[in-house]
Amino acid sequence: MSKAFTSEEATLELVVPPRAPLPTGVPNYVTPRGLELLRAERRALEAERAELERGPEEGRGATLAAWSVRLAELERRLASAQPIERTPGAGPVRFGSRVTVADESGEEKTIEIVGVDEADPEHGKIAFLAPLAKALLGREAGDSVDFATPGKQRTLEIVAID
Repeated sequence: MSKAFTSEEATLELVVPPRAPLPTGVPNYVTPRGLELLRAERRALEAERAELERGPEEGRGATLAAWSVRLAELERRLASAQPIERTPGAGPVRFGSRVTVADESGEEKTIEIVGVDEADPEHGKIAFLAPLAKALLGREAGDSVDFATPGKQRTLEIVAID
C-alpha cells in the first residue's frame, strides 16, 4: 500500500460546503453587492491561503487541497458573473427588485430578488431561481401570485415594488 494512503494527512476528512448550483445554461446574474461579496470572499480565501502557508506542516496538504477546491469554485462563479444593475422606479418585478408582498392574512414581508450566491432567505434575499421569485418576476404592484410551498398552496399580493 502506498504511504499516501496510510499517512495521517490522508485520513483527514475534506469537507467543502458546496456553492448553490446553477442549472446548466442559466446565467449567473449577480447584483453589484453580490459581485462585491464574491470578490471579498476571494480576498478572504487568498488571505487564508497565505496564513496556511505560514502555519505548521502537519495537515497542511489536506487543508490546502480543500482551500484549492473552494477557490476554484469561486473563480468559476466570478468568471461567469453577469452584474445586473437595479433599475430605479416602479414597474414590473425584475432581478434586483425589492418586493413587498402580503399574504392571505394581510401580513407583509419585503424580499429582494438576488443572485444565487447572494441569497439569504432569513434576511429577505431570495435567488432569482427560487419558486417565489419565479412567480413574482414580470408581475406588477396589485397583482396576486400563486405558488406552492411544502404542503401548501399560497397566494400573495404584490403591495409595492422598489
